[in-house]
Amino acid sequence: MTWLRQHSLFLVAVVGFTFGASDQYLGSRNMTLGLWASTVSQLSAPWLVLPFVVGCSQVRPRRAAVRGLVVTILALAGYFSMMWSPVEGVYWHQFAATWPTLVASQWANIVGGLLTGPLFGYLGQRWRMHRSWVSAALVAGALGLEPLARSATGHLGPPAFVWETEVALGAALALFFILSRVTWGHAAS
Repeated sequence: MTWLRQHSLFLVAVVGFTFGASDQYLGSRNMTLGLWASTVSQLSAPWLVLPFVVGCSQVRPRRAAVRGLVVTILALAGYFSMMWSPVEGVYWHQFAATWPTLVASQWANIVGGLLTGPLFGYLGQRWRMHRSWVSAALVAGALGLEPLARSATGHLGPPAFVWETEVALGAALALFFILSRVTWGHAAS
């Protein structure tokens, strides 16, 4: 067994924690970086792409789902850790008073992550092993259609170039999936 295979769950945890902490940090920098930083931080699709990519690294469906769950849980842990850190102006003595309110305000994100993490991890494995169209459509659709969903619910904030970029990334990912599926189909025959 290679070192990478032996430590893959640890690496998944580190990637997840770093992703979540970075997302929160970016979102808090809108005063220095501009409004785009908090808008990027509010994107939901990257939180689905992350377990999908991790799932793509796995051959077995169960391992992909578990790693999708682990990367999502650790991403949430990184996100919350950054929120409760001195970097964000919260000191350890304030932790006990603030965590119940924070967890209550993030309940939908926590439950959503516990459901979508394993699902998108599994979808990533299905893409890797079978070039599943369903997997490709769900992950590309998450990127390409998020602005439409946010607009329909009145949550599409400025600046527009963030949303336009997300749609373009969704379209590029869809094109990649199509080309990859066609190439894979030719290689299999």
